Amino acid sequence: MNIRQAYAQCEAVTAYHSKTFYRAFSVLPLHDRNAIWAIYAFCRRVDDIVDEGKQPHQELQQFEKQWESFLGGYTENDFMWVALRDVFSRYDMDAEPFSHMIEGQKMDLTVHRYDTFPQLLRYCYCVASTVGLMLLPILAPHRREQLKESAIALGEAMQLTNILRDVGEDMARGRIYLPREWMNMYEVSEQDIAFGRVTNAFIDLWEHIAQKAEEKYAYAEAAFSLYPLSARFAVRGATLMYKSILHAVREQQYDVFTKRAFVSDEQKKALLQQIGGENVEVG
Repeated sequence: MNIRQAYAQCEAVTAYHSKTFYRAFSVLPLHDRNAIWAIYAFCRRVDDIVDEGKQPHQELQQFEKQWESFLGGYTENDFMWVALRDVFSRYDMDAEPFSHMIEGQKMDLTVHRYDTFPQLLRYCYCVASTVGLMLLPILAPHRREQLKESAIALGEAMQLTNILRDVGEDMARGRIYLPREWMNMYEVSEQDIAFGRVTNAFIDLWEHIAQKAEEKYAYAEAAFSLYPLSARFAVRGATLMYKSILHAVREQQYDVFTKRAFVSDEQKKALLQQIGGENVEVG
C-alpha cells in the first residue's frame, strides 16, 4: 500500500459518504486536501463501527487499540492508517481530538438519551468539534489557538444540524438526541418521536434547537477571517452548505421522519458562488 493509493482510497470514502464535505474541501491545495480526506476516513471508520458494526463494542475496542499502536509508531498496512501516518509526518497534529472522537463514539454505544443541553453539547464536541480541531493544523497552522473556540462552535452547530435532520433515523436506532428537559418543556413525548408526529409542539422544539445551532454558526463565523484565504473558502463553503440543511427541513414542513433533508448540487454550487467561488473548480 503506497501513499498515493492510500490517499486515493481516503478520497473515495469521502466523496461517497459526504458530498458536502468533499465539495467544500476540494478547493484546497493537493497535500492539504489529501490530509483532509485521511482525517475524514478515520472519522468515518470509527462512526461506521458504531452504526453498522456487527459487534460494535468489540470492534470499537479493537479500533482504539489500533489507534494506540499508531501513536506508538506502528502503522498497519491499511489505507486509512497509511495515509494518516503521512499526515502526522507532514503536519503538527494533535492526537487528543482523535482520542476524543473515539470517546464520543463510545457514548453512542451506551447513551441513547440526553437529559440536558449541556450534556448534548459534550457529545457534539466529541463527535464533531473534534473534527474541526483535527483540521486546524492543516487549515490554519499558525492560528490554531485563536481559532480553537470557533472550530468547537462550528462542530457543535453542524452536529446539532445532523441531529435535527436525522430525528427519524436516530429513533430507528433507538436514539433520541433531543434533550429531555426541552422535550418536557414543549410537551413532546418519546411516543410522539416514535410515531413521527410533526405537531406544533414538535416544530417549536425543533426551532428552539435550530436557534441554538444558528447561534453557534454565527459565533464560529465571526472568526473566519483568521483562516488563510483558500482554507477560508473551504470552511465558509462547508458552513453555508450545512446551515442550508436547516432551511431544507423547514421547506419540507419539518418532516424529519419520512424524508431526509438535503441540499442539491445546484444549491451547493449557488452557495459557493455566493462566497466568490464562481471561478473555483470543485469536485
